[in-house]
Amino acid sequence: MFIPIGIIVNLSEKIDEITENEVPLEEVLVFYGNFTIYFANLLFPIFLFLSIIWFTSKLANNTEIIAILSSGISFWRFLRPYIIGATLVCGIALIFTMYLVPNASQGFNEFKYQYFKRGKQSQETQNVYRQVNDEEFIFATNFQPSTRTARNFTLEHFENNEMKFKISASRLKFNPEDSIYTLSNFEKRIIKDREDVILRKSSIDTVLPFEFDELTPVEYIAETLDYRELKEFIEIEKRRGSANISSYQIVAYKRWSVPVSAFILTIIAVSVSAMKRRGGMGANLAIGIVIAFGYIFLDKVFGTIAEKSTFSPLLAVWLSNILFGILAIYLLIKSKR
Repeated sequence: MFIPIGIIVNLSEKIDEITENEVPLEEVLVFYGNFTIYFANLLFPIFLFLSIIWFTSKLANNTEIIAILSSGISFWRFLRPYIIGATLVCGIALIFTMYLVPNASQGFNEFKYQYFKRGKQSQETQNVYRQVNDEEFIFATNFQPSTRTARNFTLEHFENNEMKFKISASRLKFNPEDSIYTLSNFEKRIIKDREDVILRKSSIDTVLPFEFDELTPVEYIAETLDYRELKEFIEIEKRRGSANISSYQIVAYKRWSVPVSAFILTIIAVSVSAMKRRGGMGANLAIGIVIAFGYIFLDKVFGTIAEKSTFSPLLAVWLSNILFGILAIYLLIKSKR
């Protein structure tokens, strides 16, 4: 029910941009196919949570839970099918989030930046600083991935923490045909003990120790990689001194935390809805929605704090599960009594 509503709301907001850009129908259909997977994965724990509350509230209102427990079945035995169901759902969700969702995320984001965010850069372009390997660092004041050019480019080479030479150029241009870089107003300063050696040329073609397209990955790159690729990518970005490491780590940790959250929310949902209330299903759903949005709110707050500060990304991702895990244990004990 939520996914079609989400598609209709998104389509009503974007229909003008789709028609203005004359987007082919095939691309629109593929986009909303990717949107469905992306949206479902984002809110899947909440979907599971609300469906359990609805189902269990129906049992409670029909006094079926009282009949089950009165027949001698323990509360833990009553809870077992929910845990088995949550395990199956989480196993499928884990496969989705590790492998299928990254492909959908790539198509979703590429379409969004191509048609909905035209003119907005999806990559870092100003004051780009990177460590390309153990010995070399680069810097450029203006970086244009679309034209494969950079302004005010410098490359510094170090050995044993001592600079050996520095390359400067007013403009750098990458030629993909032969993987050669053209440097305009080239200057190379070789550091010597007594006197530096300076070499200058108006233009020079050379090979540099980095791939141009890998220097400034798109901001949504982490979402488009499967788990193995993401771990390798994070290690490479750490060596390059990327400022977005926390964001990438949050994406990696959420690949595990989101399926685990389904177990926690399952226990909370059963505990909240197993008791027959005067307000019936409406009261249980109201309580469930408050808890669900409280979980989403805390998850977003901790994630934002980790991205903008030195707060541990691992703790930021798992703190919501820890807090709501404690709440789940409390509610389960109370419900059992």
